[in-house]
Amino acid sequence: MARRIFGTDGVRGIVGEKLTVDLVERLGRAAALWATAQGAAPGGAVPRFLIGRDTRGSGPELEQALARGIASGGGVAVVGGVLPTPAVALLAGEGFGAVITASHNPPEYNGVKFFGAGGNKLVDADEEAIESLLGAAAAAVPGRSEPLDVAVAEYIALVLDRFGGGAGSLAGLAIGVDCANGAYSGLAPAVFERLGARVVTVGDAPSGANINSGCGATDLDLLARTVRDQGLDLGIAFDGDGDRMLAVTAAGDPIDGDQIVAILAPFLGVDQVAVTVMSNLGLHRFLGERGIRVHSTDVGDRYVLEALRREGGILGAEQSGHIIVLDGHVTGDGLAAALLLCRALGGRTLAEAAAAMPRYPQFKVNVPTSGKTLSQGLRDELADINTNLAGSGRVLVRPSGTEPLVRILAEAENRESAADLCARVERLVRQEIG
Repeated sequence: MARRIFGTDGVRGIVGEKLTVDLVERLGRAAALWATAQGAAPGGAVPRFLIGRDTRGSGPELEQALARGIASGGGVAVVGGVLPTPAVALLAGEGFGAVITASHNPPEYNGVKFFGAGGNKLVDADEEAIESLLGAAAAAVPGRSEPLDVAVAEYIALVLDRFGGGAGSLAGLAIGVDCANGAYSGLAPAVFERLGARVVTVGDAPSGANINSGCGATDLDLLARTVRDQGLDLGIAFDGDGDRMLAVTAAGDPIDGDQIVAILAPFLGVDQVAVTVMSNLGLHRFLGERGIRVHSTDVGDRYVLEALRREGGILGAEQSGHIIVLDGHVTGDGLAAALLLCRALGGRTLAEAAAAMPRYPQFKVNVPTSGKTLSQGLRDELADINTNLAGSGRVLVRPSGTEPLVRILAEAENRESAADLCARVERLVRQEIG
């Protein structure tokens, strides 16, 4: 059975339209029933779900609905309040996790993400099984709901111990921190300060209606201005639920996930990295010159995670800012990645560290489609283009997983060549699908 409501990262939609209180409650019940039926809880115990949420105004009501659903499905709902997504994955232990969040989406959206035992993201088959139970009756023996008031403190302690580098590790750094008015508000700035950094904070006043609005990893302008105006060394920006992180240099120039991986890979001493097909050719060149193997995956941090676990790697990323370090963690964590990035600078500026990776200019175009697919003839023509480029560039054409679009990416060693290549491929795609 194909998934109907789960997307690439949980269930998500505008509250009151696609995402309703009733749906969230039924998702909670279905997840608890699924966990019990699969024997997924350790030792056949009653499944426990740690619930976190971001700062959206719809969060408290949906949190209550999810907890009711889990309890009605025979599970234990452990309600942790406002928590970053990676905190839920890390603290869930051998139980399960659920987060009320729409990640980087605007405030009117919300959603539900689930984590399996050990903080692992669910695979497609798990989500299909949960969907099949959306209409199921309540369990014969109901579960319960209970609060957890120490989750934030426990998460901070773990991150400091595993990624902080010890007292004073960030002494001398002046850092701008943009919390996106989300789950890291009041949390992340305090961690940087505890490690000795001077911190200037923005996007740290959540109202329930301003998460990701003009701030955070999806809009770096506020952070860039703050870093320049305050004369800071660098800036760190999170998204609303904290699983993504991007940075800006002292001049306010953006640093993406590819560049962050290029800085972290030598610092961590890894021999392999997993990235998506969207990663810059310059990153592949940088890693290849250092003997670091690269595994390319479909778009989505879940696929990066799958590749790392399959290959035994610890470092992976998406260009958009999902940075995954599995040495001491189970999923991507914006705060952990930010701490490692700051420590990896080793006295260099962020601009100097990022400059070690060459960046191929990228041009992207979205072509609307009414559902037509790419013919084999066009696929063969695109393959020939890539073959003829012989590593000096590439084209990537893929249907969007969330919108009626075909996405085109063209890369080359200079902007003019990349632009011409993108325009050429766009003409081919438009001729094909109209």
